[in-house]
Amino acid sequence: MKDFLSTLGIERINAGTATGREFFKTDSSEVCTSFTPVDGSEIAQVVSTSREEYDRVVEKSQEAFAEWRMMPAPLRGEIVRQIGLKLREYKEPLGKLVSYEMGKIYQEGLGEVQEMIDICDFAVGLSRQLYGLTMHSERPQHRMYEQWHPLGPVGIISAFNFPVAVYSWNAMIAAVCGDTVIWKGSEKTPLCGVAVQNIVAGVLKENDLPEGIFGLITGGREVGEWLTADERIPLISATGSIAMGKQVAQVVGARLGKTILELGGNNAIIISKDADLEMAIRAVVFGAVGTAGQRCTSTRRLIIHESVYAEIKERLLTIYKSVRIGDPLDSKTLVGPLIDQDAVEMMQKALQQVKNEGGTVICGGDVLENMEGHYVKPAICEVENHYKIVQDETFAPILYLIKYKTLDEAIGYHNGVRQGLSSSMFTLNMREAETFLSHKGSDCGIANINIGTSGAEIGGAFGGEKETGGGRESGSDAWKAYMRRQTNTINWGDELPLAQGIEFDV
Repeated sequence: MKDFLSTLGIERINAGTATGREFFKTDSSEVCTSFTPVDGSEIAQVVSTSREEYDRVVEKSQEAFAEWRMMPAPLRGEIVRQIGLKLREYKEPLGKLVSYEMGKIYQEGLGEVQEMIDICDFAVGLSRQLYGLTMHSERPQHRMYEQWHPLGPVGIISAFNFPVAVYSWNAMIAAVCGDTVIWKGSEKTPLCGVAVQNIVAGVLKENDLPEGIFGLITGGREVGEWLTADERIPLISATGSIAMGKQVAQVVGARLGKTILELGGNNAIIISKDADLEMAIRAVVFGAVGTAGQRCTSTRRLIIHESVYAEIKERLLTIYKSVRIGDPLDSKTLVGPLIDQDAVEMMQKALQQVKNEGGTVICGGDVLENMEGHYVKPAICEVENHYKIVQDETFAPILYLIKYKTLDEAIGYHNGVRQGLSSSMFTLNMREAETFLSHKGSDCGIANINIGTSGAEIGGAFGGEKETGGGRESGSDAWKAYMRRQTNTINWGDELPLAQGIEFDV
């Protein structure tokens, strides 16, 4: 096995269920086999969680919550701080595992681990800032205020494309809020879950903390369904497709649970005639081909003013021809493989639909048959915004070029899809920029000027609108989703006045 795998405690067959400090040793024959998209070979296996094991994890999580919630928030923050230090220690091998198991280039793998470190730092500071408000009561000698309490065990369902960062966005904030965590990662990247659990378990052992604070379950759709339907789990944070999110929302909503949903994106960049074209092109290329188009914030649509359309098109064609595709662990590689063969086939079907609807594939799209693994050439297509294939998100490196005349037309195209995650406009025209960020502009959860759609920082709340789900993770006041608000009123006088001046004499 590769050195970084053994450094992270990865074996040929790994237990996939943990209550925090300890993994369950099991004889279960159900496994998730991890294949690297680099060459299609098997890396290792992870034993799937049985129903009995799942219930043990939830029970331990409930038990730990009773103790964890009573620990002062700054002390919970200290545990998260130590997790951040461990992640710094293991940044290189964990970054390599992310790259090897998921397929994103090594620099992006390192960046994903850095996101974990950053959110730990953020959560440590947050542990001293779980503020409530004090309000003036209308009744004399009354004090009125609100405070925030932890919810309980929080379920986290993450996707393959960010196999460790999205977990940390949720888990570290939930932890300082006093919640315990149960994580179900993607069955396509189960080794990342095992590796992170090993790192977290080390911190729990060093601090002699109880089992159940950070739990791990592994498996396919059925395991996720146990989690979403479980009334013992007050909050489910799920990242994935729109179809998956709708199902999660229905199941959790039916039991009146809470959800944070981070679903599909169909992100666009508007390039104005007044844009800095050099900056714009650099942002477009990273947004469109980075992670082989498998980010929820990947740039899918490029809405270009007609006066600069031809120039942008030619520049992109030239750059796309020189983008290096290959082994993501090679430092010269800019585009790694798609996650699996299903993703390759999905991309090919999308490109065929472009042609069927009247569009043109002007660059790329080829499957690189001479390379082991799931490699494709990033594609550029000329289309109309209303095409059905353009309205849908394809998780692959396909960039759609759309021409516009007026700003209103551009914003109409931009907002004319069902998803609403990330958005961007390149312009040096202040009026255009402010219009894009105004009430009549972008309808997305993230709107940028002169930077691309990808590369969100953890300091700002991450999430989108419409079919993207409406949830928020990471920075800002996203911590409130992991807690329950309580309004408190204290009567410190010797009379009992009622609100609204009601008189009720007995």
